[in-house]
Amino acid sequence: MRLLVLGGTGFVGGATVAEAVRRGWSVTVFNRGLHGSVPPGVHLLRGDRTAPDGLAALAGGEWDVVVDTWDGAPRAARDAARALVDAVGHFVYVSSGSVYADPVAPGSDETAPVADGDPDAVDGDYQQLKAGAERAVREVFENRALIARAGLILGPGEDIGRLPWWLNRIARGGDVLAPGPAELPIQCIDVRDLASWMLDQGERGQGGTFNAVSRPGHSTMGELLDECVAVTGSDARLRWIDPESILAAGVEPWNELPIWLPLGHPYRWLLERDTSRAHAAGLTCRPVAETVADTWRWLREVGTVPPRAGRPDPGSVGLDPAREAALLAAAEPAAG
Repeated sequence: MRLLVLGGTGFVGGATVAEAVRRGWSVTVFNRGLHGSVPPGVHLLRGDRTAPDGLAALAGGEWDVVVDTWDGAPRAARDAARALVDAVGHFVYVSSGSVYADPVAPGSDETAPVADGDPDAVDGDYQQLKAGAERAVREVFENRALIARAGLILGPGEDIGRLPWWLNRIARGGDVLAPGPAELPIQCIDVRDLASWMLDQGERGQGGTFNAVSRPGHSTMGELLDECVAVTGSDARLRWIDPESILAAGVEPWNELPIWLPLGHPYRWLLERDTSRAHAAGLTCRPVAETVADTWRWLREVGTVPPRAGRPDPGSVGLDPAREAALLAAAEPAAG
């Protein structure tokens, strides 16, 4: 199989390239060459898709599948799709559950309303950008397009820093504020499982839109944090604090306490989507213990979460130590 990855050196793109190389596919990567690297044997094409004639390097090429991780202006996704429509058999676009229009009910499937996204737009918020890019790709490739609406993506190479923050915090030891309850379900996907599934679907020529994430309740906050303690070998003590106390103190779920979205939160649905369609199409998700262990191994190798242009600074994720100490001193423990 001949694969083209637009991007290819970030989190999802890098995992997709690595998996395709492992399969023995012929892999081409198109990007600006500003950061990251690719495995030996990968063919490199340079260009800036936002610039005039920025897609010129793609001219004359032919591929079976293209995977695009673009999260910028939808117009750039549209232009790339138009440039490749006769050169590629199948288009896989990595989208996000964030495209769904607020409010979203927990348990919603792919038929839930999507935000208004313009395929010709050059700016907008993340929700609008992803929604517009989805439309652009579908309008050009029609049933030759697969839209993978990913959820919480974890694993080696994570450039947001959510799981790495928990690992580093727990590795420091001491009392750790653990947002309760411990049995709170979480829904996530290892980046390697996402990459493998997308390549499988691309090879099969599968079209359509899928919530590409684990089944609801794939893991819990307790299991995730217990695994962080285990793999780091830390003397950390998880202090489970009830969600009401945490929220009353003004702590921001998801950002200050990564991965955590308590029941009743307006965005709780991000961890409770119906994924039966993707699993019927062959999606499988490894145990969270494997993801945690491999992420810790990778984090020790690289030393720090890699920065990525256009994304939040990984240093902005997580709770300030002084604030954590104050909350631990003030809060009542939750049942955990």
